[in-house]
Amino acid sequence: MSDQDRYIPGVPCWIDTTQPDPQAAAAFYGELFGWELEDVMPAESPARYYIGRLRGGDVAAVGSAMEGEPETAVWNTYVWVQDADEAAEKVRAAGGTVLIEPMDVGDSGRMAIFADPAGAAFRVWQPNAHRGARIVNEHGALNFNGLSTPDVDGAASFYGAVFGWELLDLGGFSMWALPGYGDFLERRTPGTRENAAAMGAPERFEDVVASIMPGAEGPARWDVTFGVDDADVIAARAAELGGRVVVPPFDAPWVRTTIIADPQGAIFTASQCVPENRDLPASAETATGG
Repeated sequence: MSDQDRYIPGVPCWIDTTQPDPQAAAAFYGELFGWELEDVMPAESPARYYIGRLRGGDVAAVGSAMEGEPETAVWNTYVWVQDADEAAEKVRAAGGTVLIEPMDVGDSGRMAIFADPAGAAFRVWQPNAHRGARIVNEHGALNFNGLSTPDVDGAASFYGAVFGWELLDLGGFSMWALPGYGDFLERRTPGTRENAAAMGAPERFEDVVASIMPGAEGPARWDVTFGVDDADVIAARAAELGGRVVVPPFDAPWVRTTIIADPQGAIFTASQCVPENRDLPASAETATGG
């Protein structure tokens, strides 16, 4: 891990979306979020992998499905690990499934695809040249990752064994916390804890790495949330570009948020920070979106 890394083992660090038509999807997200996109695959390769950037910093990617994966559009969450092979052993021991064995991705890093016992697929990333998303928590960039699951107790046991996560009760809803993550953030950006407290964040919020939605409809899954400046504007723009507004913009604690499906069906949440909403009650849609 370099001094400039924003991640430690156990923290979601990257997202990408696999798409039947990655070129069309790249165009959609480029227009929606203002990404600059670069296809980093060799011209002779049948697969595509467009890295989206803001101000030159990696944000997310749009790519073809890997061999053996279903040809469906979906957003994928990657968790930073020190050793992808060791993570695979932990997944098996905890009752999960290794969908794709650890593999090298050029000199970028090493990855694997797993599923938890409830069937939610996720990925791990053992970094080399690629150090995860460089820009987060702003318009058009990753804001949060969330697990929707019908089995909270099973998820707590599984992710605790694999990543060391704990369920943190924040009064009416829970989130995933990684012990020591707040210490890392404080060293990286002094004043993190003080700023969180000033905003009225709950105790240990700086340890939070992801959200959890218990009893969500549909199969267990990982979702992604992008930060946006205006949820209403982004929902309208997504519809203009051929996407579908699954849940229209609504107010929730700390945010105004909307759930969108891109033209090929990959679902994501767009969330606008609204501090004056801090005391609103949580809703099912809030957590479902991550």
